[in-house]
Amino acid sequence: MLIVNMKRILFIDRDGTLIEESADEKIDSFEKLKFLPDVLQQLSRIASNSDYLLVMVTNQDGLGTPNFPEHTFRPVHDYILQELKNKGIEFSAVHIDTTFPHQKAITRKPGTGMLTEYLERSYDIKHSYVIGDRITDVELAKNLGCKAIFIDHGQSLGVNETTLKLEDASLYIALRTSNWKEIADFLLLQ
Repeated sequence: MLIVNMKRILFIDRDGTLIEESADEKIDSFEKLKFLPDVLQQLSRIASNSDYLLVMVTNQDGLGTPNFPEHTFRPVHDYILQELKNKGIEFSAVHIDTTFPHQKAITRKPGTGMLTEYLERSYDIKHSYVIGDRITDVELAKNLGCKAIFIDHGQSLGVNETTLKLEDASLYIALRTSNWKEIADFLLLQ
């Protein structure tokens, strides 16, 4: 009998998860860019010591509009990806939704529209995780059929964009922490 080892995935949010969220929720200058403590070291540990496929999934409200032009976003975003790559952290794909919450696009987290390829192919979604700092990331995990690692900054952000009730979110959270070492330790034991 042939056993196929399906790939597990880490669907990783960007702002508030890899880098600190700015007050205006736009990382459009290098002055606003700050990586979360230990994220580079710990994500590098995960990348080099596990078989998870890394996929970035991020909502960037209005990217490409006059209020958030692509030319201010792209250099900072590319720098983030290069810094991660320098630490041995490479994303197999980067999915960016540019819609606003009121548009209710199926591609916007917690919708799975950007991620259908992972649901239609042979991936081990059940043993995969969404890592993010908003309740919408937890609902994305629910919608994908996996679990969430909730980066808790002391507030439940994105509540207005979700149908998931806060009290029900714990059903889908495998780990709740603000510490990337705890995340790495947890994932490397899975």
